[in-house]
This record gives sequence, C-alpha cells and structure tokens, in this order.
Amino acid sequence: MIWLARLALSDQYPWSVPLPGWLARFNRQVTNPALRPVAGRLPYFGVVVHRGRTTGRVYRTPVTAFPCRDGFAIALTYGRDVDWVKNVIAEGGCRLIHRGRAVDLMGPRILSLRQEDQAIPGWIRDILQLLRVDEVLHLQLGRLPSGPGGVERPDRGR
Repeated sequence: MIWLARLALSDQYPWSVPLPGWLARFNRQVTNPALRPVAGRLPYFGVVVHRGRTTGRVYRTPVTAFPCRDGFAIALTYGRDVDWVKNVIAEGGCRLIHRGRAVDLMGPRILSLRQEDQAIPGWIRDILQLLRVDEVLHLQLGRLPSGPGGVERPDRGR
C-alpha cells in the first residue's frame, strides 16, 4: 500500500528517505523485537550488532542482508540517516548474525543499489526499487576494531 502511494506521488514530491519515519518507529517498537530472535537465521535477513555512539550500549538491529564476494550488502530501507547506520560508520564496522553465524565486518561504505546488483537477487532488487530504496551499506569481512569500542559478545545486549 505504501509503495502505491509512493508511485503515485513520486513525480510530484521527492522523498527524503525510502520508507516513512512512522513506519521506522513502529518497526523499532513492535516488529524488531518480534523479528530479532529469528532474523539471524532467515535467508536475506540478519541482525547487525553495533555499539551506540553516545550511549556505548550494544544494540541488535534486524536488517535485510545479502552476502557478496567480499562481505555483505545491507539494504538501507530507511535511508542512511538512521542510528544503526551512523553507529556502524562511526565504529568502522559491526558484527552480523547471518544464517546462524556471527561474522565480523569492517570498512562500511554506502553504495548505490546498482553497484551491488550482483549480491541482491533480481526479484528482491525489484521490490527495493519499488519502495524507492536506492542505497546499500557495503561491509567487508574482517576483524572488528579492538578495545572498548569494539562490539563484543553478539549474544548479549539488545
């Protein structure tokens, strides 16, 4: 339903984020807690484990994640200006729980959806484009930064 409204209005009004803020707030309060326990095991999903920039708390955020040749591409369904993306960029990496396994990722870069088109299956890419998602966060396999800023123990935290 949301994507129909976007298609109808897309020529008249530019959107600042792919999906509306109220939906992000709803997901944070309702959908994410329900999805968090299983997202790390489902195909095309994962849980980003990251440390808050200001709080230092460890957070667990369900995402759509796609393995690629040197790491993962994560669809930025709410745009680049959300806390988890800012946290991962500030930290220089994160841990991703994907298909039941924890992988350390580093070197976050925001790329266009077209630049990562080989990692994302065509039918999912079509859905993302309908939702006006045009960016992904690309992370490479590698070790997290060590020290107090590094995310430890993916089984702990939120």
